[in-house]
Amino acid sequence: MNEIKTAIKTEGLTKKFGDLVAVDNVDLEIKAGELFGLLGPNGAGKTTIIKMLSTLLRPTSGKGYVCEYDVSKDQNAVRRSIGIVFQDPSVDSKLTGKENLDFHARMYHLNKELRVKRVKEVLKLVELEDKAKILLENYSGGMQRRLEIARGLMHYPNVLFLDEPTLGLDAQTRRHIWDYIKKLNEKEDVTIVLTTHYMEEADYLCDRVAIIDQGRIVALDTPENLKNMIGADVISLKIPEGMDRLIEVLKGFDWVKKVTEHDGFLDICVKEGETKIPDIVISAQREGISIKSVSLHEPTLEDVFLQFTGRTIREEEGSAKKVMKRLMMGSRR
Repeated sequence: MNEIKTAIKTEGLTKKFGDLVAVDNVDLEIKAGELFGLLGPNGAGKTTIIKMLSTLLRPTSGKGYVCEYDVSKDQNAVRRSIGIVFQDPSVDSKLTGKENLDFHARMYHLNKELRVKRVKEVLKLVELEDKAKILLENYSGGMQRRLEIARGLMHYPNVLFLDEPTLGLDAQTRRHIWDYIKKLNEKEDVTIVLTTHYMEEADYLCDRVAIIDQGRIVALDTPENLKNMIGADVISLKIPEGMDRLIEVLKGFDWVKKVTEHDGFLDICVKEGETKIPDIVISAQREGISIKSVSLHEPTLEDVFLQFTGRTIREEEGSAKKVMKRLMMGSRR
């Protein structure tokens, strides 16, 4: 990688589709060599940010720089500096793995000697050497994803964009892809920017995470620091009725740090949560409030999203189709 300290920088990056603001005044600075995550629900603006940084969409306003190149003015230089793996499969199922990689390398004008060398390197990196001569239509979903990641590395990019890299994969395959991504970041000395709506994926993979909601960054830090913002255990109660009444009771306890209602649940942030559950249950009983279930867990990135937005990522996923429809209508206009 060339000697740059900042792989990506944005200043007030904004994208509008008609009246809809898909990305709203985003400021980012991603260090060279970092494994950086954009976490948020579908429709939050993650993919739109990636498309602007990869020159597929022109920003409505603001600035974006990749490897110090302006994404609006130096598009060819940006494209030479990046690799990208899209959400939807983009490999040719009628070609072999080796042929897919070779074709991509030709598009970047790699000479024959370098193409042969690089194909072997990236196939070994994603452990597909023995599948090089097999047609892509005979690859599993996980194998295809690994080949797409390998293809994104063929031309020695400084930055690799991974847009929802494990979407649609089973849990075991997803975990394997995580390990490949970590290995790529370390062995290829490449900056990786990935989008995801899987909290555990961002937590496991990323050096830092930007939580995106409605086109804005609502929190940005290491996964550990983000979770430490909660500063307590989380007790979740499932309550059929009487939610508001119990909230008022809980606000009277000085050891309750925060109470959040969402999707039929009440989340209570407290220190030493296991010792506070009896007090909460007794208080509910005194008010004649029935508790259907109780659970206790350490803070997750889902809890961080909830704290900053008042909603869970899962709740936001339910409205993703509406958001995408608005985006499409705005694009047509």
